[in-house]
Amino acid sequence: VQLQASGGGLVQPGGSLRLSCVASGAFFSLYDMGWYRQAPGKQRELVAEFNSVNSIAYVDSVKGRFTISRDNAKNTVYLQMNSLKPDDTAVYYCKAQRHRVGVYWGQGTQVTVSS
Repeated sequence: VQLQASGGGLVQPGGSLRLSCVASGAFFSLYDMGWYRQAPGKQRELVAEFNSVNSIAYVDSVKGRFTISRDNAKNTVYLQMNSLKPDDTAVYYCKAQRHRVGVYWGQGTQVTVSS
């Protein structure tokens, strides 16, 4: 599986961005998909994911502002980010995981929230 993330950029506080991650390969619907982020000097953290119990999880700091979604027909997972804050500045990575198959990461897309 190869993952291609896009949609990052520079946005003012309070603005919105939508990230997209397109996956190559078959059986996309069988993969748990998620978004992670890594800010300078910090560890990579989970932002949002579709997990193995077919539910959605968000880190507390983005609840109510970010929405993860997927379109299995397009092999794509999205992250709609609203009410962005400077603390959301990071490189955002998409991840695909499937039990007994493997874990795959995209190349990352930079999100900068600044006035």
